[in-house]
Amino acid sequence: MAIKLAVLSQKGGTGKTTAVRHLADTFRRAGLRVAAVDLDPQGNLSDYFDLDPEVEPTIRDVLVGGVKAKAALHVAPDGVSVIPSNLTLAEAEVALAGKMGRELTLRKALKGIDADFDVIFLDCPPNLGLLTVNALVAADHALLSAEAQYFALQGVEQALQVIELARDGLNPDLNWLGVVLTIADLRTVHSREAQAGLKEHYGDKLLDTAIRQSIAYAESAERAVSIIDHRPDLGEDYLALAGELLGRLGLADARRALQNGSGAR
Repeated sequence: MAIKLAVLSQKGGTGKTTAVRHLADTFRRAGLRVAAVDLDPQGNLSDYFDLDPEVEPTIRDVLVGGVKAKAALHVAPDGVSVIPSNLTLAEAEVALAGKMGRELTLRKALKGIDADFDVIFLDCPPNLGLLTVNALVAADHALLSAEAQYFALQGVEQALQVIELARDGLNPDLNWLGVVLTIADLRTVHSREAQAGLKEHYGDKLLDTAIRQSIAYAESAERAVSIIDHRPDLGEDYLALAGELLGRLGLADARRALQNGSGAR
């Protein structure tokens, strides 16, 4: 069975989708079979993987029961399998709201591709609504992304409340993997204080690796290429983060493969 990892944040602009894109890439480089599910109606992850914005079927079709998850998989140019999204997903969320067992919809849908992958990333929308709850109920682990700024602690606390909601009778085995600073300028006192505040409150749940803030991520998104290929110096951050997460997930062989391969394609 695939390890399902939901990546979420309390708001937009925390680098969450960028994190999913590059963690999927680094895990693939470690030799794992990787899929990513875009659960954001904005479809930014799908765009970052260079999928046609008109591609069909999408996660919307899966959630409303029109197609099976396997039929909605599209292979991105870099080899990651993606179930894409677009604005029609917002309609599906409204339809789900009146459905019995609505929180279990994604979990049931992903059973059809469980045996085909080692890891499935779930890119949650930048809010804590029904689609995010679906992701958390379907997931084995939750990873929070946060920006290194004053409100980071508040955002993490709010996201943790939703994780507890998902655990309460819906997914009691859901593990909080930790929180990662995905937009950080640790040269500034403000960012270092935000990091220290999270470390004080959450200890080892704050991952050691912080992703450096850079305009290069916007450039790599525009070109639809991995930061590891666009700016290998910055890509070292994601290789280090992937190594940490692979260790926490117990995927020691993949971690060694990533370290030995140094991110080679």
